[in-house]
Amino acid sequence: MKRQPLALAVLFALLSFPIAVATAGDTPMPGDAKVYIVWPKDGQVIHGGKLWLRMGVRNAGIAPAGTKKPSTGHHHVIINDDLPPFDEEIPSDRNHLHFGGGQTEARIELPPGQHTIQLLFGDLKHIPHNPPMYSEKITITVP
Repeated sequence: MKRQPLALAVLFALLSFPIAVATAGDTPMPGDAKVYIVWPKDGQVIHGGKLWLRMGVRNAGIAPAGTKKPSTGHHHVIINDDLPPFDEEIPSDRNHLHFGGGQTEARIELPPGQHTIQLLFGDLKHIPHNPPMYSEKITITVP
């Protein structure tokens, strides 16, 4: 029994279906632009759970939400969650904090436990740039 032609037919059929790929928004950003968490550092222990999160950006500018200016955006902080789709507006809830005023630091409070924090830069409409700019995910502990 020859199965090779059937296997090739199945492979061809699978490759013929469009594959959904998450793309970034349509606001361009230089390829060398970067966002990063200045403080706290990965692995940090935060007693009391209150901290000043410090956010950085390189080779791009900070501008409040709604400001249409090339190579600018504002920070969004993702707490205890994965990155959202890059072609949609970044959610705004307790796990997705928006800093549309152009803030580069923010006072946040976390309950006891282990938490992840990651930055995602958004454009004037809170949609990630193209290419998307996001920091490494860090883990902190609140005893």
